Amino acid sequence: MSPRRLAPGQVARIHVHDIASGADAVVHESREVLFEAPNWSAEADGGVLLLNGDGVLWSLAPEPGAEPRRIAHETLPPINNDHVLDPRGGAIFLSADDGHIHRAPIAGGRAERVTSEPGMHHFLHGVSPDGERLAFVRMRDFSEPGRLAIVSRNGGATTIVDTGPGHIDGPEWSPDGAWMFFNTERWAKRPGHAQLARIPDPLAFGEPGASLDLTVGPNEVQHLLRTETVDWFPHLAPDGRHAVYLEFPPGTTGHPADLEVALVVVDTADWATPLERIPLPGGQGTINVPSWAPDARRFAYVSYPFAG
Repeated sequence: MSPRRLAPGQVARIHVHDIASGADAVVHESREVLFEAPNWSAEADGGVLLLNGDGVLWSLAPEPGAEPRRIAHETLPPINNDHVLDPRGGAIFLSADDGHIHRAPIAGGRAERVTSEPGMHHFLHGVSPDGERLAFVRMRDFSEPGRLAIVSRNGGATTIVDTGPGHIDGPEWSPDGAWMFFNTERWAKRPGHAQLARIPDPLAFGEPGASLDLTVGPNEVQHLLRTETVDWFPHLAPDGRHAVYLEFPPGTTGHPADLEVALVVVDTADWATPLERIPLPGGQGTINVPSWAPDARRFAYVSYPFAG
């Protein structure tokens, strides 16, 4: 797959949003590179944003006026917008266009491939809090629904976790490791009607790698929020108290680009009562991966307006 490009007249705006004050700052605007999916590193100095664009990884200070810096990696194929930081520090796991997950130093250098299963796409979305396991969406091609899968940080056997019918996406652990959150079409009223869900940590159903198929009982899949909208990518803040997810219009199939969407901020004790809705032009690339700051009050995202 070729890296996504901006359309004529379109810009990529990288935002930092503060849920305490409601302040929303554009820290960088690009008319050349279509940046996607910011992560926020947990460095002592406040960290940096890490984004993909043009098939490579970039770093950016989360401050207005910042300029992105390309990070050079060896042996790393072009990457997409599925990348998650290693909680042990110093490294990032990335999905690449060869279909595999790789681990690479944040500072740049030689990347190493983690997955080995041939003929599959591995779209990474979560790393367990202890850094031992990776959660990803496993697909042979785009004609079949994605399945939840888990693999060790060092590779090896892949465990498939059956959460019921329909496509799943965006699996990531809660900060305490007790739950896994994702979106699923399990309860779809119409094609593509994704809803937010969680299950207990899949370790409760079996040891990763011990089985090629673990089944989660229907009572274990908790429907977090019943809406007519199409809801994707639930991301919990590092303290677990708040979450943000991406809301697509009713009838949307998948998570396409260039729609009028909204980011919805909720208290995790009450998913049904939005604390804030942030309308924006976006979708694909806006917030595919966890992007909360270590302080649990800010998150980063990308919008894609046409500026003329």
